[in-house]
Amino acid sequence: MEARLNLFEIPLAVKSLKHIVSAGKVMGESTLPAATQELVKLRASQINGCGFCTDMHTKDAAHAGETSVRLNLVAAWREATVFTDAERAALELTEQGTRIADAAGGVTDEAWANAAKYYDEEQLASLVSTIAIINAFNRLNVMVQQPAGDYQPGQFG
Repeated sequence: MEARLNLFEIPLAVKSLKHIVSAGKVMGESTLPAATQELVKLRASQINGCGFCTDMHTKDAAHAGETSVRLNLVAAWREATVFTDAERAALELTEQGTRIADAAGGVTDEAWANAAKYYDEEQLASLVSTIAIINAFNRLNVMVQQPAGDYQPGQFG
């Protein structure tokens, strides 16, 4: 399988992607737990059907020590007992923030208040930004049908 468009070879696309990547790196400097960031990226990617990002964030999370049980249960996090209440709040915010068009009104006050119980303002800013950034990457990759499966942890870092 080959992508419809190689975003890594078109100078304008490369320049644009550098800005999105830079924004994502800033989130890595936040106090939002790295494991939470990876779970959020994985869940948004699953919802958006982005194989490339699902592959990347599953592998990056595993490489960072995340368990296969938790990674396998991200799609069914509501029924899984392996996530903390804080992670559940982040995953709910991720789902609602990713499904804005489906959610007539966006993120509910309840979902926001629940996340705010576990995360301070900087962490909430990081969480919201991480959700927005991964959704941007998902949309780029889905539109060009970026192939999945060959990613190696740290490949772009």
